[in-house]
Amino acid sequence: MKSDTSPPAGNATEHPPKPGTRKTVALVLGSGSSRGWAHIGAIEALEAHGIPIDYISGCSIGSYVGALYACGSLQSLKEFVLSMDGKKVFSYFDVVFPRSGLLNGTKKLAELFRMHTDVERFSELHIPVTMVATDLQRGEKVVLKSGHLLPALRATMSVPGLFAPARVKNRWLVDGGILDPVPVGVARATEADVVIAVDLNSGIASRRMRKAAAEAPATTAEKPSRFQSELLLKLTNYYASAENGFKQRINALLGRESDIPDIIDTVMTSINIMQERITRINLAVDPPDVLVQPRLGTLKMMDFDQVQLAIEEGYIGMEEKMEDIKALLEMPPGFPTSSGLEAATDMSA
Repeated sequence: MKSDTSPPAGNATEHPPKPGTRKTVALVLGSGSSRGWAHIGAIEALEAHGIPIDYISGCSIGSYVGALYACGSLQSLKEFVLSMDGKKVFSYFDVVFPRSGLLNGTKKLAELFRMHTDVERFSELHIPVTMVATDLQRGEKVVLKSGHLLPALRATMSVPGLFAPARVKNRWLVDGGILDPVPVGVARATEADVVIAVDLNSGIASRRMRKAAAEAPATTAEKPSRFQSELLLKLTNYYASAENGFKQRINALLGRESDIPDIIDTVMTSINIMQERITRINLAVDPPDVLVQPRLGTLKMMDFDQVQLAIEEGYIGMEEKMEDIKALLEMPPGFPTSSGLEAATDMSA
């Protein structure tokens, strides 16, 4: 269900500050697939303390959550993911011949984005958002911050081997997490006074045991929500039948034997290992002013049925850093913080 276009709570555009009255904040939302719902909790914690967000830099799922927040649609997204059976996420995408990726997400990504908002271009966002992708041929980072939102989202979320690359302005782009899973350098380019980064790939174990999918409450059936609109019902009914046959279709397509590790888990686990190593190096070279690392080590990259756990850990992780954040924001303007800019190709979507 689409929200109105009013600015999200805590957005600086609601109460524009007078020059010099407060420091500006850039929020970095890292990649992490299903772990990305932790970003919802992290943003909610900032809002609960009245911390404004002036800029957002995102990668992969971080770009998706960040864009919807900048549209004023975070609550819409939260209610949707909590009411939906996470195991059906992949049934929203079409299996294609594995020439460059197993899934084609262009059409379905558009539907999953537009059910929450009517915003189409970067210029319509209430908060400036930059997204990171990777040029598949040149091997360089590409920053997307203008033009149409959907091509940029399609590019930054194109996990190699899983989703086909996205063609944007004659360049083949894939997930920005290949080079920069937590794009702190991009946030620095906004010249914000304080940079807060959320890293989803630290490997720190959760405070509580993950809840089995079978034990999760049937929120959709027991608590009707406004997301049971004609669009959502149509999508759910149409794609529900695809869930049971999804992996069988892939296995049959590739001739996979039953005792071989699942192809999706293999791809995502391999990427997670790579991104964790890259993130450590990047953060050591260019650290944010505040680093939030939710305890998501027990979640696999495809655990889309663990929404509540991810959101809770994101909230708690940000809450634990709140004293540091407030201390930085209370420092007089011009007080030195961490610095460093990283070169990247600037490219409109």
